[in-house]
Amino acid sequence: MKILVTGAKGFVGKNLIVELRNQGFEDLMEFDVDTDPNQLDKYARECDFVFHLAGVNRPDNPADFMTGNFGFTSQLLDALKKHHSKAPVLITSSIQAAQNNPYGESKKAGEDLLFDYSKETGSKVYVYRLPNVFGKWCRPNYNSAVATFCNNIAHDLPIQVNDPNVVLNLVYVDDVINSFIAKLKVESPLDLSNRFEEVSPIYTKPLGEIVSLLNQFKYSRSTLQLPDMGDEFVKKLYSTYLSYLPESDFSYPLKMNVDQRGSFTEFLKTNERGQVSVNISKPHIIKGNHWHHTKNEKFLVVSGKGVIRFRKIDLEQIIEYLVSGEKLEVVDIPVGYTHNIENLGDTDMVTIMWVNEVFDKEKPDTYFLKV
Repeated sequence: MKILVTGAKGFVGKNLIVELRNQGFEDLMEFDVDTDPNQLDKYARECDFVFHLAGVNRPDNPADFMTGNFGFTSQLLDALKKHHSKAPVLITSSIQAAQNNPYGESKKAGEDLLFDYSKETGSKVYVYRLPNVFGKWCRPNYNSAVATFCNNIAHDLPIQVNDPNVVLNLVYVDDVINSFIAKLKVESPLDLSNRFEEVSPIYTKPLGEIVSLLNQFKYSRSTLQLPDMGDEFVKKLYSTYLSYLPESDFSYPLKMNVDQRGSFTEFLKTNERGQVSVNISKPHIIKGNHWHHTKNEKFLVVSGKGVIRFRKIDLEQIIEYLVSGEKLEVVDIPVGYTHNIENLGDTDMVTIMWVNEVFDKEKPDTYFLKV
């Protein structure tokens, strides 16, 4: 299948191109503002499907809205008609098409043109009135508040929020792309009863909530608190935020609590799923000798070798589990058992430790008792 993508270097176009290639579509004809205009005729003659994503968002002259959004669409459709193409055409419009402004009017004109083209030629058309799209590679300080806020917060630049109660309707770029690519596989006949395609899910969020989340993401490096990845919007927004980090700022240090026994370093914290830490034990060192009422843990030795010992607090029997980085094995630490971990080797032993709750120094639920 030969696929023509206009606006191929734009935000949605870039995401579409890479995912088409991921899914095995290799014969792609990319058209953008710097492409030789004569290529359009060749592409229109050869293509089997058209993703028409090109458009004008912020021209210097408002009259350029109509030229870019209606005029170029007209050129594209004329080229397809010239070669009697039956290639389906998918076009990105905007919810602004329902508004009385130069941008909206130009988008509406492009929609009408495409519907008329379908009636005239019998070709399939898909019109998407997209709300605000967010995700990686969106240009900041252009036409996306999310992109601008992600970029500025990640780069320690100021942001301006005139009204935090303004509500945005948002779709994630990967959801957009998945919906687009699904149209390549449609076998059903053309149905004009549903004139507009939709991307789901649509997230309705106040601007103030989005900014608050982005600030939480920024300071999570010091708090170690992970966002709630069970919330699909939060998960997608966090991925978007990370894509705007300066390349010199991908890494960040952790506070290592070091003593003669080794070190203990907190790594990740969540209110819902506890925290993860990294414990390093020097050779022949014993750590622990305590128990918990409700707090429970999982230990995973990833380097070195050692032993984890347990004793039920009201009994004398000691239970031992040998552990090693050569055989990854998780050991549960049940409540009511005092426990310790000893490095039996001659090198440092590294243990990943998970606990079901974030440490609270006011309620540590930790009681010293030798195994």
